[in-house]
Amino acid sequence: MKEAAAELGHLLVFAFLFCVGAFMVAPVITDVTMAALCPGQDQCSLAIYLTGLQQAITGLGALVVTPVIGNLSDRYGRKALLALPATLSIVPLAIMAFNQTRPYFYAFYVAKTLTAMVSEGAMMCLSLAYVADKVPEGRRAAAFGVFSGVCTAGFVGGTIAARFLSVSSTFQVATLASVAAAVYLRAFVQETDRGASLLRDEEASRLLFPTSSSPEEASPRLPHLRKAPSLSEMATLLTSSSTFTRAAVVTFFHSLGETGLQTALLYFLKAQFHYTKNQYANLLLIIGITGSFSQLTMMPFLAPKLGEQKLLVVALTGSCVHGFLYSIAWSFWVPYLAASCVILSILVGPCIRSIVSKKVGPSEQGMVQGCITGISSTASVISPLVFTPLTAWFLSETTPFNFKGFSLACAGFATLVALIMSINMRPAEVQPDTR
Repeated sequence: MKEAAAELGHLLVFAFLFCVGAFMVAPVITDVTMAALCPGQDQCSLAIYLTGLQQAITGLGALVVTPVIGNLSDRYGRKALLALPATLSIVPLAIMAFNQTRPYFYAFYVAKTLTAMVSEGAMMCLSLAYVADKVPEGRRAAAFGVFSGVCTAGFVGGTIAARFLSVSSTFQVATLASVAAAVYLRAFVQETDRGASLLRDEEASRLLFPTSSSPEEASPRLPHLRKAPSLSEMATLLTSSSTFTRAAVVTFFHSLGETGLQTALLYFLKAQFHYTKNQYANLLLIIGITGSFSQLTMMPFLAPKLGEQKLLVVALTGSCVHGFLYSIAWSFWVPYLAASCVILSILVGPCIRSIVSKKVGPSEQGMVQGCITGISSTASVISPLVFTPLTAWFLSETTPFNFKGFSLACAGFATLVALIMSINMRPAEVQPDTR
């Protein structure tokens, strides 16, 4: 873990600042949305539908934009493309930092919807490609875990700040953090060589220490793709091995469930237990602290011992428990207990990213990470279309039966499908397919 942090130090600082700014507004955005659209109410269908529409549009945009940006970074550099999401993320925060009245909320809503198409998916995609450029395969899973842990630590830092700031001050400080992230990226983060040095080291190692070509020991590589991939080439990439196909399916259903959970949870807690900003902050702090601890300590320790496939099954099991426990919450403290399951569920992303990263060479890291992000974005488009009306219906007075957490339970079942698919992802599948 120390070696990964040393190689990626400036990127980790940038990621921390970026996440502080991006996530600081999470505890207050539900109250701001409700106050702008439905003042004095604990249930607001308009707020739920607008949130779902934003998630769907953002996911659709990210589906198209992220693979393209990832592929462009293979040509023009990770840092050059990272500057785009780092800069765009400042705009919506600055609008709300100025004023939180209804007209400014709508301006924020439009700006956030447009900029999030680029900033949210692309930042993670490009950063993971940067990590893959810098870190050899043997330490890549731990490095992905460290990076995700630092992002989660930024989430914790932003949530703590929001817990003690007023609503207007929260947006102002978040804007400053985002500006600091963009400036730090420009000043300190160094461009990578897109894995050229790692490739040279691998070739030299093979010459000095020849290894067996058996499936158990060989490291798989896909043929080089053209610099401007078409949709058919992306589909070919994802179907080129059973590992890619299963990773794509697991990513889709896990993202479908997680996005559904995000769509419904805060409004469910508002309607069921009358949560406020501080209670949201407390819940998000539990999620952030346990997630950061897990990624920074458990992931580097468990990944080499269990392997990414077994750890993925464990993580998805925690994700299922996470969703189902939220859905049946019978008291205000139960969501806090459910949030502790993040210690396992947070590891799903790094495991999948590490698995697919080992299937391609250095020159395709941006593209493959962009494809996985695109699949996640596809789920983010579909999920709000399903879970938004479901959440609004079961939180309304016209619900067919009294189960306010029904949409959360459905999100848990989507994650269960991902778990079932991951069980069949055998360790041997990470090796080249013999077809």
